[in-house]
Amino acid sequence: MIDFIEKAVKNLNDYGFSVLVLILGILEFSFGLYKKKWSKNERWVDIACFTLPRLVVRPAVAYFGLKFLPLILPAFKNTFDWVPFFWGCIIIAIADDLTQYWYHRLHHEIPWLWRFHRTHHSANYMGMAMASRQNVIYTIFFSQTYLTTALVYLGLGIPAVIVKGIKGTITTLAHSSIPWDKPFYKYKILHPLAWVLERTISTPATHHAHHAATTDDGVGYYKGNFGNMFFLWDIIFGTALTSRQYPASYGISHYESDPWHAQLLWPIFKSPVKGSELAADGPMVRLDDPVTENALKSNQEESVHQLERNEQQLQPVAI
Repeated sequence: MIDFIEKAVKNLNDYGFSVLVLILGILEFSFGLYKKKWSKNERWVDIACFTLPRLVVRPAVAYFGLKFLPLILPAFKNTFDWVPFFWGCIIIAIADDLTQYWYHRLHHEIPWLWRFHRTHHSANYMGMAMASRQNVIYTIFFSQTYLTTALVYLGLGIPAVIVKGIKGTITTLAHSSIPWDKPFYKYKILHPLAWVLERTISTPATHHAHHAATTDDGVGYYKGNFGNMFFLWDIIFGTALTSRQYPASYGISHYESDPWHAQLLWPIFKSPVKGSELAADGPMVRLDDPVTENALKSNQEESVHQLERNEQQLQPVAI
């Protein structure tokens, strides 16, 4: 029975997830949810980031990890194979997702790490391809990939496959441009379920907020909402914002379409875009935000005009 479940799960993981991604992609394009923002350069970024990590990087890490571990820990192979299936899934899920939460968060909070994660936030749209849109260096050092490989070696292989399939589905749906969670917010009878759902897993509303172009509208929150499979980590560590709304705009406001190869393989390849964080002489974090600067300039000009109007009103009237 266990062998049958293992084979079924492996097939689901190998083919089922790929079919899900294909269906989501077709739906997104059929309904025009990319809103004609998927330029040639952005297509190359998304396709390269989707294929290279899945077909090369992660399989290579797992393969060489499982070859290396027997050499340094020969006595520990299948040490945890006595752990019941359910608890094995819990261990894998927590270990995998909690380490990714902190890995992700640190790339937002430590300036010199930001450029390795910047590719994930550069697009001005959301879609299922965004789930894999990462710099290769960022992917190679995914802490949870190594931890999960070690747990598989210790005997939690089947739970790892199960969790991987579930997590892939949740994160892909959270990045998708299909707002599947809206009915939970719209209908009052579903509000209790929505309350539990948005505090447990990442939903489109909570994760789209993380990809917003601004945090000034009470909806966008790229300084938080770091959770991947579980949004629970944001609740626990105080980085959560749940508005049940969708941002008006996405991406980096000063993004100027850095070439796909620079976004995929920085710092091996640099961007020719002057002032870009991926350029040879670019800053670690670009602080000049054209949107903010224009807004400040407009506010300053309006303040000057208002002062002039006030002075005119205060001038004595000739009798």
